[in-house]
Amino acid sequence: MPEDKRLRTFGRTKSRTLSDRQQGLVDDLLPQIAIPAAGPVEPAKLIPGKSAHVLEIGFGGGEHLTGQAARHADAGYLGVEPFINGVAKALTQIDAAGLDNVRLYEGDARDVMERMPDQCLDRIYLLFPDPWPKARHAKRRFVQDETAAEFVRLLKPGGSLRVATDVKAYANHALSILRRTSGLEWQATQASDWRHPPQDHLTTRYETKNLGDCAPVFFDFLRVCPCSCALGA
Repeated sequence: MPEDKRLRTFGRTKSRTLSDRQQGLVDDLLPQIAIPAAGPVEPAKLIPGKSAHVLEIGFGGGEHLTGQAARHADAGYLGVEPFINGVAKALTQIDAAGLDNVRLYEGDARDVMERMPDQCLDRIYLLFPDPWPKARHAKRRFVQDETAAEFVRLLKPGGSLRVATDVKAYANHALSILRRTSGLEWQATQASDWRHPPQDHLTTRYETKNLGDCAPVFFDFLRVCPCSCALGA
């Protein structure tokens, strides 16, 4: 669906003027590693030769995205962010670390997801998305029944989804939708499973600002077969 026909799930797309270095990276590096603006998006072809492919939706300043990519050079990372200043920050980190396993898209993640083939991702991250905390704005939150179904479609059997937020309303909203989504199984067995950051989590500066109304919560889901058959069958 064209972006102008659906509700935006994010706020501003630019704030401060980019520095000369940032603008140079946007002009020169971004075109080299950009996810195509049209046509199919096939992670395995965009970043070939990798053992896994990961999508991060709304990567902010890129700290988590590039940190995970640096940790896992054997995996390919696709990051989508509508905020050009965040894209520029991520490019700075990619350039400084010499990362060759990251591809970026400036815009709405739904535009990329709908162009991806079934079962093409091993992991999806949605970390601290725009919360839209007021009830009347709930329909603008990224997690909806439609996007939850897309998570299921895109993840390989056994793949994982992680959603994190520090806003109570968003936590309740997202958890309710994801728990009722066929094909997703919540991995928590005790409160500490969502109240404490997972061992592989990378804390970002945004997260430490404590801008929400609750401590961060982390919801990990596994992509399972909706018909209860064996994974991969």
